[in-house]
Parts: sequence; C-alpha cells; structure tokens
Amino acid sequence: MKNDKDIKESSNQDEIDLRQLFDAIWSEKLIIIGLTASLSIMAVLYSISLPNVYKSEALLSPVVSEIGSSQAMSNIGGLASFAGINLQTQSVGNSTKALKKLRTLSFYEDNILPNIFLPDLMALSSWDSKNNKIIYDKNIFNSDTQTWNKIPSSQKSYKDFKRILEFTQDYDTGFVTISVRHQSPYIAKEWTNLIVNQLNDFFRTNDKREAQAAMDFLNTQMAQTSYTEIKQVIAQLLQNKMQQLTLIEANDFYVFSYLDPPKVMEEKIEPNRKSISILGAVLGGLLGILIVIIREFLSKKNST
Repeated sequence: MKNDKDIKESSNQDEIDLRQLFDAIWSEKLIIIGLTASLSIMAVLYSISLPNVYKSEALLSPVVSEIGSSQAMSNIGGLASFAGINLQTQSVGNSTKALKKLRTLSFYEDNILPNIFLPDLMALSSWDSKNNKIIYDKNIFNSDTQTWNKIPSSQKSYKDFKRILEFTQDYDTGFVTISVRHQSPYIAKEWTNLIVNQLNDFFRTNDKREAQAAMDFLNTQMAQTSYTEIKQVIAQLLQNKMQQLTLIEANDFYVFSYLDPPKVMEEKIEPNRKSISILGAVLGGLLGILIVIIREFLSKKNST
C-alpha cells in the first residue's frame, strides 16, 4: 500500500516542471517559428484572395407631419374615429412600420427585386474597378447570352440580400441608418438609394389610397344626409383629407428624409487583411507551443 510520500513523488513525476517546459519550448523553437511563419503566409494568401467589399450608408430622419389644428381635430375627432378615419398623416408612425416592412419577403419581391439586376446579387464573381464592370460567375450566369444556368428563386435571393443589408434605429433620436455592402461601391450606393425611395413610395401609395377611399366614403355620406350639422362636420373631414392628399403628393420624402445621403465610398469596409495576417501568426505560434507541450508531456509519460 502506497504511503503519502510515494503518492506525492508519483504526482510530482506526472507534472511537467515549468523550467523544463520553457527549456523544451526553447529547444523546439524552430517548430514554433515554422508553424508561425506557415500560418502567417497562409493567412496572407487567404486575405489576398478575399475581394474588397464597400459599404454605402444613409443616415435618415423620420418625417412627421400632422394635418389640422389640435382644436379643430378635437371638435371632429369623435365622428372621424367612429367612421374609422385617421386624421393624421400616416407618416407619424410609418418610420417604425417601414423598418418592419423592410424585413419582409413581400417588400423584397414587390419593391426591390423588380428594380435590381439580379446577377449583381446572385452571380457576382468580382468587380473590375478600372472599368467599373461586374464580372459574373459563368457557372451561374452567362453575361454574353444573358442567360442563367438556373434562375434563383426569390426566397433564395432574398436570403442573400439580407446578408448585405444593414439597418439600425436610434430610439432616443429616431434617426435611422440603412446601409448596403457590395463589391461594387456604385451598386452599394444605388441599392441604398433604392431602398429608401421604395420605402417612401410604398407608404405614400398606401396612404394616398386610404385617403382617397376616405374621401369617397365622406362624399357618399355627404350626399346621403340632410342634416346641416353633420354636413358641416363631413365638410371639415373632407377638407382635412384633401390637405393630407396634397401633402402626400407634394412631399418627396414621405417616411424618411436624408440627413446624410449614401455615397460611392473609396475605402473598403472589408476584409481587414492586416488583422487576418496577425491572427494567422498568433494561431501559428499558439499551435506550435501546444505541439511542443504535448510532445514534452508524452515524452515524460513514456520515460516513467
């Protein structure tokens, strides 16, 4: 039966002395240096193979507009609510709804997909910066014949579009940032502009349709009633809706206006080749040290 002294000696034999470990690392420094250099070179080659990606960003301010004075609205608000008519322009809450809508497949299919050249999203191989020309993957899309090997579905292209789209909202100020990443800085800017314009157009069209339907309803009610007081209230409602329609038609920026419009960026956003190279060197050094430690441990085990 082993006593405490034997157990302690056995335990000490299993442990690697730190000084011996440092000596082992120093004696095997060529392995560590070799792995560090190898992984550094691999990381550099990998980073070089990655295409430059540019990001175009738009800083937006929500457009808020109200129709009519608060006193007038309080006088006719009850009847308007009863009739299911909203007296404020819908852009008051449209900024939040717009960001929700931007996440949907229906918005992509109806507003984005018809207005972009799909191969720029799904068949991109590289961007020729000298000639500002997109080079396509011939296995996916033949640019000479303008034909697909297999046309991607809208749902598949939607997933790819979501990967290059970013948007955030500052809840304190209400400001919204929308950006698109692409190998071509020109397409990144074009698509960022497209998103903002389509969001404005989508909600402008919806609100215009609702306002027009409300006016049709009010005109019908006006023709059907003989009470002067009700006709006066309906006339005020009609005036309000006409005001709303005027603002809808006159305002180019219906949901969002630009604080800072998107631009064609000269500097890439990714890849960070310096960081990739440094990471490769660090991983190479750590891997080399780990191999030396494992070898030293196994050597000590075999010798006991």
